[in-house]
Order: sequence, then C-alpha cells, then structure tokens
Amino acid sequence: MTELHHNLINGEWVGGDGVDNINPSNTSEVVGVYARASVEDTLNAIAAAKAAFPAWSRSGILQRWEILSKTAHEIFARKQELGELLSREEGKTLAEGIGEVTRAGQIFEFFAGEALRLSGESVPSVRPGVGVEMTREPIGVVGIITPWNFPIAIPAWKMAPALCYGNTVVIKPADLVPGCTWAIVDILQRAGLPKGVLNLVMGKGSVVGQTMLDSKDIAAMTFTGSVNTGRRVAEASVKVMRKFQLEMGGKNPTIVLDDADLKVAVESVAQSAFFSTGQRCTATSRVIVTEGIHDAFVDALCERTKNLRVGDALSKETEIGPVVDAGQLKQDMDYIDIGQKEGAKLRVGGQRLNRETEGFYLQPALFTEVHNNMRIAREEIFGPVAAVIRVKNYEEALEIANDTEFGLSAGIVTTSLKYATHFKRNAEAGMVMVNVPTAGVDFHVPFGGRKGSSYGPKEQGKYAAEFFTQVKTAYTAAG
Repeated sequence: MTELHHNLINGEWVGGDGVDNINPSNTSEVVGVYARASVEDTLNAIAAAKAAFPAWSRSGILQRWEILSKTAHEIFARKQELGELLSREEGKTLAEGIGEVTRAGQIFEFFAGEALRLSGESVPSVRPGVGVEMTREPIGVVGIITPWNFPIAIPAWKMAPALCYGNTVVIKPADLVPGCTWAIVDILQRAGLPKGVLNLVMGKGSVVGQTMLDSKDIAAMTFTGSVNTGRRVAEASVKVMRKFQLEMGGKNPTIVLDDADLKVAVESVAQSAFFSTGQRCTATSRVIVTEGIHDAFVDALCERTKNLRVGDALSKETEIGPVVDAGQLKQDMDYIDIGQKEGAKLRVGGQRLNRETEGFYLQPALFTEVHNNMRIAREEIFGPVAAVIRVKNYEEALEIANDTEFGLSAGIVTTSLKYATHFKRNAEAGMVMVNVPTAGVDFHVPFGGRKGSSYGPKEQGKYAAEFFTQVKTAYTAAG
C-alpha cells in the first residue's frame, strides 16, 4: 500500500482521509496519498501557530539562519529527487522541475541571509533630547494558500520570509499538488523548527481554506491563485481587518517590432507562451506584432510551435509536458473552440495527443487574425494557447498591450533603445521584459503586478519585508 502523508499540526504528523495524487503524464500512476484536513484540524493548526508565536517572534536570528540554511542545503542535495516528484505531480518537464526545486533552495538560502540582516533605523527627533527608532516586527500567524502551477517555488517564497521575520505559519497547498509542499515542510521541521511554528493542512479550499479565512487568529493572509478566489480572500480579510496579499491572473502581452531579431522574438514568445505548458501567470498569451515583421514572424513561430515535443514530463526528449488535470484540459479545449467561433484562425496545434501512457496531452495552439476584444485575447486561459494580434506601429502595440484588466508581466522584442526605454516606462505592468521571455523572473528581486493581477506589497527579495513585518516607531528621552 502507498504510504499516507499526514498533515503537520503542532509538531505532530496527524492523519485523516487520504486522497490519491495522480500523475498527469500517466493517470494510472499514484504519486502518493495525502491526508485531507478537517475543520477541526485546521482550527488546531491555527491555535498551535498562535501559541507558538510569542517565543518564535523573539527567537534569535542565528537560530532562524541555521534552520533556513539547513533547509536550503537539503533541498539542493535532493534536487533530482524533488524535481522528479514535482514533474510527476504537476507535469512540468524534469528540467523545469529540477530548476524550480533549485529556485526554492535559493529562496531559502536568501532568506537565511536576510535573518542576519534584520535592521532598523535611528534618527534624532525634532525635539531636543529625544531619540527615534524605527524597527520591523513580525505580524503574527500568517496563513498561506498556494496554487498548483509552482508547487515548490511559491510555497518557498511565502514560507521562507514568513519564518525569517519571526512569524508562525499555517499553509494550505493546492489540493491537486500537495506532495512538494509536504516535502518542504518535512525538511523544515527536521531542520529544527519548534512545535507549532509551521503547520501544514492539506485539503479542499472549501474546508481548509474557508476555515483559515474565517479565523480571526490569522493576522495576515498571502494568496496566489485565481481572481475569483482572490476576491474572496480580500472580502474575508477585510471583515476581520487582517493584512492580505494577492497574486492572481495575467493576460500578458509581448510586443514584436519590425526591427526585432526574428530568432530572438520567436524563441522568446515560444518559451513565454508554451513552456511549462503555458501554466504560468507570467506566460505570454497575447503576441502583438507590427505589420512589417508579422508574416515572417508568424511563419517562424508556427514552425517552432508544431515541432515542440509534447510528452511524458520525465522523458529527456520532452519539451512540453501534459496539462495538469482533466479540468484544466477541458478549459483549454473550450477556449480553443471559442477562439475559432469568434473568427480567429487556428494556425497550428490545439489537438489532444495520444502517447504511450494515458495523460492530459495537448499540442500548443497558436491563433492569428485575433482582435483584442475577443475572449481569447481578454480572458486568462492558463494553458498553451497564444493569440497573435497584428498592429500598424509601436504606438498601437502599446495601446493594445495596456488594454487589459491585468498587469502582471509585459514584454517587448526590439533592437531600438528608444522603444525599449519608452516601453519600460509606459507598460502598465509590475514586471517588464526587454528581449527576454515574460515568464522568467529572479528570486532576489520583487515579484508582482498591477491592476487586477495583484494586490498588496510585492513578493520576494528584500521587498518581502513590506508584507511579512510591521513597522514600530519608538521615542526615547535621553537621560
């Protein structure tokens, strides 16, 4: 029998009804069995985190550094094993899986260092004989709800700063991919975290997530996922006056100008739109191309797209793994049908594929003759589906790029310093890419968007302190 992976509550592994974690590359394979937490389990986890907060919030910075460093080192040592787990449960290629695990290790290593760099500020008061100190303190219990598309990196970039700055944690991973979060929590616990500091509650959002949202004992909530769920997180958090942070959808544009290097443009768009099966909030889904290069670019991108090797995530030959599950595959196929009914031309791809094992395989789809008012150009599909929009010039391209309710990532491919500089200033997105894919980001700098994509302080790097700490100002009279 497959071992049951338990929830972690107050330092103890607690059982529950198990659910199979299915490999999307081979639906007959069970990756593992993971317990689902109940309402009572979730309340116990929150209570444990609350009880552990006073001691952990005053713990020494060397203790935090050591725990986070040990975690980073074990992740690096096990990157092959953990990369395979990630690829088996989510469907990324093995190279992408190992890359994501490596990034998780780098995040823990970075915040281990941040634990030693905690600082404040001291300034003279406007009143003689009085000093002023500004310091950052932990918030309390941090609730973390993570998505399925980055099952190890996103939990890492939320847990690491939360713990670094002295908060306690209750984390709920996506019910679809609990394995990677379970593995990281296990590593952290064995690295020496005191009981109750970190609690893992796996299961349904309607049970575990809702119980977290309803709790007045969770002082801050950080969420990455769909727009609709993000709005529910916001509404519930306002009711109890908690701090909250949201990372949600995207409909990211890449502009390709006439002066672009064609090879750079094609590879940038192919990677942005289709790698990781297009299941990234930073993926390019709108490709806005000026008239002079449009036909040559489309022909080259069609050739690149139809030759992408779709297959089992663990195969060395695979470039694009399966869609994560049947529900997401149906959503992708529905949008491919919608695009054709709207009058867009499906130039390549969009078909279900059969492979040696039963899985959720889809040939990446490329549409042309798309207008920005079509649903495939306005709604987030979250799959390997890209739409090409023809425009006259840079000015029209920028207008269309900004004509969206989202604002996460935006890219441009050009050899013009003039246009690159203008775009960096005028693109309405939290992250701007020039001649690089929209989906590639670093772990030590801010991550986040604008408009309907994000709410609250940015994630990652030293900017994470803005969310995971609160500022205190202290006045002291001399003598």
